[in-house]
This record gives sequence, structure tokens and C-alpha cells, in this order.
Amino acid sequence: MSLSILGFITIIVIVALLISGRVSPLVAMVIPPVIAAFIAGFSAGDLGEFFTSGLNSVMSVAVMFIFAIIFFGIMQDSGLFEPLINKMIALTRGNVITVAVVTVLIAVVAQLDGSGASTFLITIPALLPLYLRLRMNPYLLLLLVAGGAAIVNMIPWGGPLGRVASVLETDVTELWYPLIKIQVVGVILMLALAVFMGILEKRRILKTYGTLTFTDEDVPMAQGIISTEVDKSLQRPKLIWVNAIIALAVITILVSGVLPAGLAFLIGVAIALPVNYRTPKEQMARVQAHAPSALTMASIIISAGLFLGVLNGTGMLTAIANDAVKVLPTALSSYLHIIIGVLGVPFDLLLSTDAYYFALFPVVEQIGLSFGIDSFSTAYAMIIGNIVGTFVSPLAPAVWLALGLSGLEMGKHLKFSFFWMWGLSIVLLIVAVLFGVIVV
Repeated sequence: MSLSILGFITIIVIVALLISGRVSPLVAMVIPPVIAAFIAGFSAGDLGEFFTSGLNSVMSVAVMFIFAIIFFGIMQDSGLFEPLINKMIALTRGNVITVAVVTVLIAVVAQLDGSGASTFLITIPALLPLYLRLRMNPYLLLLLVAGGAAIVNMIPWGGPLGRVASVLETDVTELWYPLIKIQVVGVILMLALAVFMGILEKRRILKTYGTLTFTDEDVPMAQGIISTEVDKSLQRPKLIWVNAIIALAVITILVSGVLPAGLAFLIGVAIALPVNYRTPKEQMARVQAHAPSALTMASIIISAGLFLGVLNGTGMLTAIANDAVKVLPTALSSYLHIIIGVLGVPFDLLLSTDAYYFALFPVVEQIGLSFGIDSFSTAYAMIIGNIVGTFVSPLAPAVWLALGLSGLEMGKHLKFSFFWMWGLSIVLLIVAVLFGVIVV
């Protein structure tokens, strides 16, 4: 069997397993490539070399994820973000347009820890009662939180960039730098969308109810809302400025590139733990609380290292790219990355994040190289084109958490939010081309 056919079948099997949800990403990205390597005639010794090579390419990313998730978890436990979020809520004063704008700002702040689940846990319980009180459409809440969080999710510890950095074997913070200006533009666009949607919502409320003022008795009941109480015993209000300095210092080191990202977060964790929690028992309790999510992400990254090591070491990716060159229309060759980027949000309905970045991206990147498309241009096109739609995808667990918290339906969420998010991603792709982040 030719390597290209075997490689294509391997990728299809992995994507199918990831989409099905019948097995974990770790299983999906380990078993198929191991079987494929043996079918291709490689030995156990070769497989070990492929794993070592792949592991070397992703280890720094895995370490960064472990300590980044723990660090931001500690910051959240200590209550660092809560005063800012509470202040934003207080500033709305019941104005529909202001509420929409503040929703985006809260989502942006909440997503700084890189966790979509925590973002929804912070924003929905806090803002849904306000939306219901003002008779605002709760699906607008999901749209604005999803968009704001997705833009911020381009941060190095957010997930997608780590996956891409693993494939390209590059430093994740270096990959992030050109995206900072895209994030700034994206947040501005989300704020503009919030104003526009707020105006439409204000008109709808006036047309439907004839007033913008409602009493407590008028507030509709929300079904399925999960009560989420913050553990006040973990908060350290007297240390908020100390924690803010620690967080800013770590982010400054990260942006400056003075230290590797993993080391910056490791030092941050080592400082934040004794500052906030005095006894070793308390400190380890915080590590243990956030370790499951940290290790889950790290295990996925490491298993992806094996997957990538096999596809690269056996020559499957190169074979797929070479054969694809023969069938791809020449007229589309120079714009392959743009085409895939434009289809990024629809891909969210078909592929999980792991399938998109670990299965589709390596193939597109290799094909693009054959046509002279820079790997980073392909990466940026696929990141920007896809990431905005992350939180409208039924394949994203955080979305189901959001629906559970708000008592809303996936179908209606998709109907309300999908095309707004797709349009935003296309506009950001155009901006990225104009800024030179993506080279056409």
C-alpha cells in the first residue's frame, strides 16, 4: 500500500474517531498511527524513534500547558478577576446596549485563563439574570460571550496555538506575536457587534413589550440553570494587588520572551502558591484541584506528538502532499490556505479542535509548501478562520456547559450565532491579509 493512501486512511480514521466521540483523543491519536506504522513495514525500533522525535517537538508545549492552567487556576481561586468583573456588571445600570458591550468585556477578561468552561461558568450565572430582567434574548448572551472568548483564545495557553506550535515545531509565543494585533481588532469588532446587536435588541424589546423597565415579578423563569458558588475560603481579597503584580509579571515575561513560556508559568506557580496559601497542604490542594485539566491537555499534546512523529517519520505526510499536488487545480494552489481559512467556521461543525489542528492542518501545511505557501501563513489562516467558531460548535464540550447553565438549545444557538461568527472570521482573515500576517 502506498504511503499516501495509508497516511490518508490513517488521518480519516483518526478524524472519524475524534468526531464520533466514542474514544478519547489520546486513544484516537495513538492506536491508528501505531497500526499504520507496522502496516507500512516499520519496526518497533522505528516506532520508538518516531515517538522520541514527536515527543521532542511537543514537550515544551505540554509543559507550558500544565503550569499555565495551574497558574491561572490559582489566580482565579484567589479572586483576582472577580472585582473587575463585578465592577463591569455594576456599570451597566440596566442599559441594554451597555449590557451587551460589558458582556464582551467580561468574556474577554474571563477567557484570559484559556479555559472556555471557566469563562462560561463566570459569565452566564452572573449575566443571565440581568438579561432575563431586561427581557434580552439569552442567545445574544451566548453569541457575545462566544465571540469575545474565541478572540482571546488565540493566546499561547488557550489551546489552538499550542496545537499548531506542536505541528510546526516552533515556540508558541513566537507564533502568537503577530496575532496580538488581530486580537485587538477582533475585540474592537466584537464591541462594535455588541453595540449593533444591542440597538437591535433594544428596538425588539420596545416593540414587543412597549417598555424597557421591568419589575422583579416580570422576570421570566430560566430553566436548567446550574448554581455555581465561589469558594470564598480560597479568595484572598487583601492580596489582590500582589496577585495582579504576579500575573502581570508572568505575562510580561511571556510576551518579552526572556524565559521559555513553561518556565515563566512554573516560576509564577511557585511564587503564587506560598503567597496565597500558607501551608503545604493548602498549596498541594490547589495544584491537585487544577491538575486534572492540566494533565488532560498535556496527555493530548503528547499523544499528538506520537501521531505527528509517525506521519513525519514514515514519510506519509510528504507522500500525501506530493500526490495531492497532482490532483489540486493549479488555479487554486496559491490560495489554498485562504480557502481553508474561509471554511474554518463550517469545519467547526465537522471537526473537533484536535481533528482540525492535528489531522487537517499538517496535510494542508504540507500541500501549501509544495505550492510555495509559507507554513506560518497557512497556520494563521487556519487559526483565524477557525477559532472564532469554536464556541458555536457542538463538538466543543464548553458549549454544552454553556447551554446547560442557561437552559438553552444547541440548534437555536447555532441558528442565532453561526453566521455572525462566520462573518467575523472572514473579516478577520481580510484584516490579517491587509496587515501582512497572512501572505497571499
